[in-house]
Amino acid sequence: MTSQVLFTVLIGLVALERFAELVVAQRNARWAFARGGRETGAGHYPVMVVLHTGLLVGCLVEVWAADPPFLPALGWPMLALALGAQVLRWWCIATLGPRWNTRVIVVPDLPLVARGPYRWLRHPNYVAVVVEGFALPLVHSAWVTALVFTVANAFLLSVRIRTENVALEGAVPPAADRSAR
Repeated sequence: MTSQVLFTVLIGLVALERFAELVVAQRNARWAFARGGRETGAGHYPVMVVLHTGLLVGCLVEVWAADPPFLPALGWPMLALALGAQVLRWWCIATLGPRWNTRVIVVPDLPLVARGPYRWLRHPNYVAVVVEGFALPLVHSAWVTALVFTVANAFLLSVRIRTENVALEGAVPPAADRSAR
């Protein structure tokens, strides 16, 4: 089996993982809306979907069209980073429970989560996104996809994180202990 075929299987597995995320996100959205949750930043969500879909498609197109070599010294460490990003992502999902979503939906008056990876970072899921965004394409030397996604994602995350911070600040009660972040 060629490295391109194995890489295609990897991308397929990541795509399946994305569908699982969407199932969890839809369930969690119903939970949040039932408790008065409010969505903000819906305008950038379609851009995020296109960008993340483009990452997976770009990986496949670049590897099959340009036929870059699999470089073990690069590919194996990048695979480890990509898998580590998945572990971090699902740790975030498990920690936030029904509050996790692919959209920015905040239930008013709930305290900020300060356990799991949120003990150390305010937005650990975005660390996973950034790492996966460059590591996944580089598993098979897809440099162009890694670069284009990383640059585009930096712009998107600047909007996304700002939107999320404003939404969270508005939802946390004034008397809440903000030092627990």
